[in-house]
Amino acid sequence: MFWLLGLIAWLHSPSPVEQLPTITAQASSSLIAFPFDENFPMMCEAKGNPEPEFRWTKNGQQFDPSLDPRLITEGNSGTFVIPNNGNLTEYQGIYRCFASNRLGTAISREIEELHFVFVSDVPKFPKETIEPVVVEEGQPFILNCNPPDGIPPLQIYWMTLSLQHIEQDERVSMGLNGDLYFSHAVDKDSRRDYCCFAAFPRIRTIVQKTAMSVIVKTTNAILQRRPSIMTPPGVKSETQLVKGEELILECIAAGFPTPQVEWVKMGQHLPTKAKMESHGKLLIVPDVEQEDGGKYMCKAKNTVGEAVHYFTVIVEEPPEWVSEPESQLSMIGSDVLIKCSASGTPQPAVTWRVNGAPLQDSPSPNRRVLGDTIVLHNTKASDSAVYQCEASNRHGTLLSNANIMIMSKCDYLWSPFLSDCCNKDGLTDAHSASFLRSKDDTSDSVEGPRFSVHDNGTLEIYSAEKEDSGPYTCFAKNTEGSSAINVMLSVKDPTRIMEPPEDLRILKGTTAQFSCLAEYDKSFSDDFEILWEKDDKEIAFNYTENSRYFIEDGILQIVNVSHRDQGVYTCLARTPMDGDKAAALLLVLGEPCILWFADVPDAPQYLVLSEHKSQSVKLKWIPGDDHNSSTTEFIIQYEESQWEPGNWKELLRVPGNHNSAILKLHGHVDYCFRVSGVNAVGRGPPSQPTERYRTPPAAPDKNPENIKIESHMPQEMNINWEVRNTHNGPGLEYKVSYRRQDVEEDWQEHIVKRHSFVVKNTPTFVPYEIKIQARNHQGWGPEPRIKTGYSGEDFPSAAPDDVAVEVINSSVVKVSWMRVHKDKLHGHLGGYRISWWRLRSLVDSKKNHGNKETLTFPGDRNHALVPELTPFSEYSLIVMTFNGRGNGPGSHPVNFKTPEGVPERNPAFRITDVQRHTVSVAWAPPLEPNGILTGYLLEYQLSKFNDTEAGPVQTVDISNPSTTKWIFRDLEPVSKYQFDLRSCTTVGCGAIVSVECTTTLETSDALTPPAASDGLCSIANIQSGVLMKRPRYVKVTRLCFSSGSASIHEGISTQGWFIGLMCAVALLTLIVLIACFVNRNKGGKYSVKEKEDLHPDVESQGMNDDTFCEYSDNDEKPLKGSQRSLSREIKAADSGDSLVDYGDEDVQFNEDGSFIGEYAGRKEKRASSEIKATVQTPA
Repeated sequence: MFWLLGLIAWLHSPSPVEQLPTITAQASSSLIAFPFDENFPMMCEAKGNPEPEFRWTKNGQQFDPSLDPRLITEGNSGTFVIPNNGNLTEYQGIYRCFASNRLGTAISREIEELHFVFVSDVPKFPKETIEPVVVEEGQPFILNCNPPDGIPPLQIYWMTLSLQHIEQDERVSMGLNGDLYFSHAVDKDSRRDYCCFAAFPRIRTIVQKTAMSVIVKTTNAILQRRPSIMTPPGVKSETQLVKGEELILECIAAGFPTPQVEWVKMGQHLPTKAKMESHGKLLIVPDVEQEDGGKYMCKAKNTVGEAVHYFTVIVEEPPEWVSEPESQLSMIGSDVLIKCSASGTPQPAVTWRVNGAPLQDSPSPNRRVLGDTIVLHNTKASDSAVYQCEASNRHGTLLSNANIMIMSKCDYLWSPFLSDCCNKDGLTDAHSASFLRSKDDTSDSVEGPRFSVHDNGTLEIYSAEKEDSGPYTCFAKNTEGSSAINVMLSVKDPTRIMEPPEDLRILKGTTAQFSCLAEYDKSFSDDFEILWEKDDKEIAFNYTENSRYFIEDGILQIVNVSHRDQGVYTCLARTPMDGDKAAALLLVLGEPCILWFADVPDAPQYLVLSEHKSQSVKLKWIPGDDHNSSTTEFIIQYEESQWEPGNWKELLRVPGNHNSAILKLHGHVDYCFRVSGVNAVGRGPPSQPTERYRTPPAAPDKNPENIKIESHMPQEMNINWEVRNTHNGPGLEYKVSYRRQDVEEDWQEHIVKRHSFVVKNTPTFVPYEIKIQARNHQGWGPEPRIKTGYSGEDFPSAAPDDVAVEVINSSVVKVSWMRVHKDKLHGHLGGYRISWWRLRSLVDSKKNHGNKETLTFPGDRNHALVPELTPFSEYSLIVMTFNGRGNGPGSHPVNFKTPEGVPERNPAFRITDVQRHTVSVAWAPPLEPNGILTGYLLEYQLSKFNDTEAGPVQTVDISNPSTTKWIFRDLEPVSKYQFDLRSCTTVGCGAIVSVECTTTLETSDALTPPAASDGLCSIANIQSGVLMKRPRYVKVTRLCFSSGSASIHEGISTQGWFIGLMCAVALLTLIVLIACFVNRNKGGKYSVKEKEDLHPDVESQGMNDDTFCEYSDNDEKPLKGSQRSLSREIKAADSGDSLVDYGDEDVQFNEDGSFIGEYAGRKEKRASSEIKATVQTPA
């Protein structure tokens, strides 16, 4: 049925008569403008005759956009545009548009506020020093995030510095405010890299908070703690929300053992659509209704006790029309009733306006307001006006314009707000209304069984057809005159969904895919769209890296499905004229709920076969004990003795309340059967098998299934099908029939006994119709179905054209191309492949081809993202298509450059010297600077050490990128410091690498390397040919550290071991002096090694009982326990007494950070001779 002369017809007709103004387009009731928007349109469009004039008010005052030269206005329109010139705050306010002609005034809804959101270029966490959280094992604690302000939406993640997610469970969870809650601390919570990351998808930005440290002090026994509610605070709270919103109640509890959270709605059951997430800590009720309001209770309990929190949920409603005022066309002298009423919570306030002004400001003697109705008595032409009804509460405002037109002549009766536009009720003395249809420059009366002219003049066409399109004319006349209306009718093809989405049952964490294909009138090609709804709410697609919803070509994909995604998904296909929709149910399956007090069912007993027939038999059994969990189903299996003896296969499943089943069988098979039960715990053991039952031979009851048409060569077609063990009788063979689909030819038939057939000499990739019919000695199987397949594929013969690269950021580019035409594919399109390789780093001008990498993108597409590129590099890429045979030719290579990024982590950062007030560090530049290295950022901080509080973070900004060492001065003695290093480019600084050390008690004249982990250090690989002579007196305070630190704070001279050691050294020295004196008196000669042995000296005294250092007498092997060694060559012409001539010298070190300590002493005269020697100094 098609109503001809309605609103659409009016739009195609001429407009010779006067009309009240009608708003046709307006801005939404609330606008939010972001700084990256180019401009902000304030829309207001209207129609009427005469053409309406527009005016605006701002905050109730007249506002003329044309007087502001910064605003962009449009002729014959009320729309103006606010350009983003950086100064937008003065345009904030409440706006309303008025459209007027001499008949009346229509008004737009209020644009409540024009909000301009101002944010910094990149949201940042403040730089701060965060004290470590120290907590005893078993106590609760909270890590605060406090994310910065930014453009919504905001997403919070908790990760480590290595970007590993912090595992969340019943004990650890993130709250709605982004804080990380621990119901009780355990030893594994101790770590130094808890990081809160805030993601802003709209600006593709992720910012990181300063890493936080947690120190858990372990105890011998953890005290049990009764639960307490960590959030929300207090005993009760109130939540207000609007109907249709999502209710989220959060309840996180502390306690040990970990509390379990339960939810209750006081006096009622929880809503059926309620879901629990975050291990029961979140109660979510989507799309709330009035009945979802009430009092909810969260109860956290463990073995020690319980805690509760009460939530009062108040659901309110924005205004909704109960009776919306309607436009009316009435004749002079009639009475007009305009009714307006609305519902909502709280109850909306209703106000009336006429032509945009309050009703009381425009009094009329024949107008009265009775409750929710305006009555116009004995109307006259001057009563024509636009009446506005506005209903509002704190949740929103509804506005409706009702055009009240008082007329008498028929030529005014086609006004746009009437569907029966040639309505004879408006005639003072109606005589007739007739229709003519114009076609091919001729006019005919509208006649036929599908056309009906109603008493009020309306023309109705039943079952409209394309041929009904064309111009129509309505003639009406009365005693005051006659009039005619010309209208144009266009009949469009309806929009229909041809392939609706199907119900899905998938596992949690997988990907769900709904398809929806529709047909529509091709004249709406530019306006046709497919939308998706979940539970009657439209799905928003933001296409960010964090989005889980994707749509392409009408196919909806949901990645990483969770139980929140379960529901009804509706596909809406629509054009500006009509639409169609289809729905499908998504069920998300999780892990089964295990009833620990139950067990699997026992095996069924007393299996009996009855009602024996040629291809069926009835099986009965007695169920076994279900062990406190009802049997949900029985599984019937069979085994046959001919093809796979001993192999049991599933035949049938029946509900758990059945104890018999009719089994459909195949012919010529020797069967036996067994049954097992299933309940919520699992599947029970099978029963004892039945006696055997052999069915008589029969003709095949099925033809081959799973027919596959595979093509390995371009000019042949391989047909394969699944082999069935059940032949129904001896002598099984197949008739294979095939023919070209796109030409008229007879079926080619072949009888084969195997389960495959090869068709030779076929054209490349053309469609064939194939059917396979089975037969045995008993006869033929049923008529086979026809399957369509293609002959062999060949390689694609064309490459994608117009390949372009768009740089997204320093490591991601978007590649686009022109699709390869299907005639050049020579097969089924598999998709596209992108291959790329690195030509060079832009830091180094030399070409250096990297390994070629390839990504495959299945399906028909013309763009893709290439990730994980190296910043500040030049790349080349090609694009190719592929089919089942292989890749086609590659496109012309496209070169592109990635912008600078932040450097990689420095590969080496070490302590090279530690003194009382200074620490020296050295490092190696990053292997991949990812840009032009601009310098380094060094940060150091006094760490919390024993009773010492952590100090503030100090920063050293090194602007010389060639610097690879630094000395920190003015440090506190005997204090633990942490040093952080980052390399920087113009884009920013890279990842942090850290080291720690403790300054010494006294200043040392000998520079020493950091201690090995076991308290040992070594100096090895000393070159031969150099005299290594010890001075007679060496002042040494410290040579190296061990891992212990307690003795630093104690007096060494008071230690017993120190006094004993000094006595031993004195005795040894005395013995050496005596031996030397005796040998000298003898006038004998001795080797350098013997000379060195007579002058032992204590190079260092450890600062701990377990710390000592010694030189190795083997110049090839470092001493066990030494971490680093360094060899240094000293020329023969230099002094042979010591490594350094008198006094101090700067530390010498190589890339691995080790160094040689310096010697200090009194210079002696000595002979300049070259003696090979190996020096060893006991500690």
